[in-house]
Amino acid sequence: MITPLNIARTIDEKACLETLSDMVRHKSYSETPGERALAEHMVELMRDMGMDEAYLMPVCGDRVNAIGIWRGTGGGKSILFNGHLDTNPATEGWTVDPWAGKVDENFIYGIGVSNMKAGDAAYLCAVRTLIQNGIRLKGDVILTFVIGELQGGIGTHAAVKAGLRADYFINSEPSDLQAITMHAAAFTFVIELEGITRHLSKREAAVDAILAACELIPELHGLTFSDAPSEEHRSINRVHVGVVHGALGRDLHEWRPPQVADFVRLKGSGRYGPGQTEENALADIQKALDSLCARYPGLKAKLSTEAREGRPVMPAFEVAKDSPIVTALNAAYGAIRNEPQPTGAITPPGFFGTDAGHLYEHGGMTGVVCGPGGRYNTMPDERVDIPDYLDCIRIYLLTICEICEVA
Repeated sequence: MITPLNIARTIDEKACLETLSDMVRHKSYSETPGERALAEHMVELMRDMGMDEAYLMPVCGDRVNAIGIWRGTGGGKSILFNGHLDTNPATEGWTVDPWAGKVDENFIYGIGVSNMKAGDAAYLCAVRTLIQNGIRLKGDVILTFVIGELQGGIGTHAAVKAGLRADYFINSEPSDLQAITMHAAAFTFVIELEGITRHLSKREAAVDAILAACELIPELHGLTFSDAPSEEHRSINRVHVGVVHGALGRDLHEWRPPQVADFVRLKGSGRYGPGQTEENALADIQKALDSLCARYPGLKAKLSTEAREGRPVMPAFEVAKDSPIVTALNAAYGAIRNEPQPTGAITPPGFFGTDAGHLYEHGGMTGVVCGPGGRYNTMPDERVDIPDYLDCIRIYLLTICEICEVA
């Protein structure tokens, strides 16, 4: 008797690995022609494997999403898979060709293989395996291969605005196969500290902006926000300062080191959970600045946010742990790995921004974040554990059959 579990256990591992290698060999840097070329290739793959619909969806300029729909016979719930095709650039330090799609006994390598072509390939292979085995489902399966996640999720935002919807979704961002049921929203801020300069001989009479910044940064790094509805929400609160410039004057003159620096510009990012607000997060940061100024009489501090023109803000996301999509995914993981699936606002993925936020907030859909990769994400010799990739295909396959129901 053919069952979804039997099919999952007998997937064509070689073909699945070759599919992922093929995707890695496409150099799909964000906002380049290679991004569109891979989207066009995904449409060809979906047509060849028998999807009922496969087409390019315009996003902006020449940029396009690749969309596929496998129609059900009717009467079942639908599921949408979501992942981005665009990648970060390859950095220094690689010891393998970033675009060779190399496979050894443990890993598959390549730029973007973890973030997040392994997730993309996993749901493509899961659906292809079901089609090849003659399975029909009651509900629809929608595959979205989007662009522009690295620009705030413009591809998914466009797909949602175009009306693409399902009862449930799985966003395949790298989570090391953990079920992420909550992640944060992100914002960027700028802090300007203005002190009072003196020659080093009169340092005691100065207000040292660099010294104040050195005291402020660890305080910000330890900050969580006052409107967290629960400790789980608080666990994905974070503030980080990533840029520091300090010298003389607003123009940051560096040629006069004997003088006390009177100006520092800090740039950072914050994370807050569902039900929390950017306004409150900024208010909490402002309180830290007010306290700093009280400790450094004469110091002035200005806080502002940095708008990113043409880029949507990635919203926070959450789903109840007893939602049907979460329990179906948990059950599939248990069937394949014979152990409970880690589930919740798990960090570091809980600090990520993902397209799940757009599907949740703007699309009104219920879903979960779960995908292969993560441990070796966005680094030289980026790679994914082969067992994780293959198990993800199996887990997706079982989840599809549970949600959509076999006809």
